[in-house]
Amino acid sequence: MANSTQVTQMVQPAPRSQWLMLHVVHPLGRWAFILPLLIVNSIVVIVPSVSGILYAYTDWNGIGDAHWVGLSNFQTLFQDPIFFKAFSNNIIYTALFLTLPIMMGLLGAYLLAGITHGQVIYRLIYFIPYMFSSVINTQIWRYLLHPKYGIGAALANYGITFLDFPIFGRRDTALFGIVFVDGWHWWGFLVVIYLAAMTQVDRELYEVARLDGATRFQQFRFVTLPSIRPTLIFTLLIIFIGTTLVFDHVYILTGGGPAHASEVMSTYLYTQAFQNFDVGYAASIGVILSLWVSVPLLLFYYLRRRGWEI
Repeated sequence: MANSTQVTQMVQPAPRSQWLMLHVVHPLGRWAFILPLLIVNSIVVIVPSVSGILYAYTDWNGIGDAHWVGLSNFQTLFQDPIFFKAFSNNIIYTALFLTLPIMMGLLGAYLLAGITHGQVIYRLIYFIPYMFSSVINTQIWRYLLHPKYGIGAALANYGITFLDFPIFGRRDTALFGIVFVDGWHWWGFLVVIYLAAMTQVDRELYEVARLDGATRFQQFRFVTLPSIRPTLIFTLLIIFIGTTLVFDHVYILTGGGPAHASEVMSTYLYTQAFQNFDVGYAASIGVILSLWVSVPLLLFYYLRRRGWEI
């Protein structure tokens, strides 16, 4: 018995060794695993972000030396009518996406939720447009809405002329045409997301609502929407961020034209950086763009801290 006790004491580490293992070796081991990710993240995200903020205070053209100009770029930016036009277009773009695609997505998901047979096929049909790349998507609708060979011209042969005009070539319709094309590409994704959330709603809640005499609309309003609120808030966030940073659909379809009618902040940033070679000014646009995107994120964080279940 004494021999076994002595062996146990010899096997157990000394208190100082335990302290070193707990407070030094284990933390260093965790940092050793996460260090490669931190290095990659610093190179890909942190360094370019900090560099972009610093270049916003210079007159760098992308090639030579950068000269510090202070707040000059921001002063010019806040006096630039094209920037304010692009900013207002971003707001319109976001406002339209926060209404029509979401309402269509909720409606489509709610109708599909009642289908018991072949639901997978319907999900696939709705999701097909989202699987197309933005280049393919825009080219499809560029030909469908072509003023000479598209749907409008074909309908005009039968006396239906409401689409017989260049949608992407007119200042009053270019932005809305892009929103339509991007929305067609996006709303099927929302249908699938909302449908997945609705399938998790407790069926007993609907049974209780029906027993209380609730109509289908009242069931949707008072049962479905509160139950999928976290998913709905999540889609609102990604829509706000995505529409604020939208670039590909605008650049491919109109390039921001005609006469800056469909210009958004990202395309204006691209023009300043890669066509006018005013990288410092473009960086200042990027700073404003980042601040604008951070608004809903800060609001979301604030509401979560206040105890909102979102």
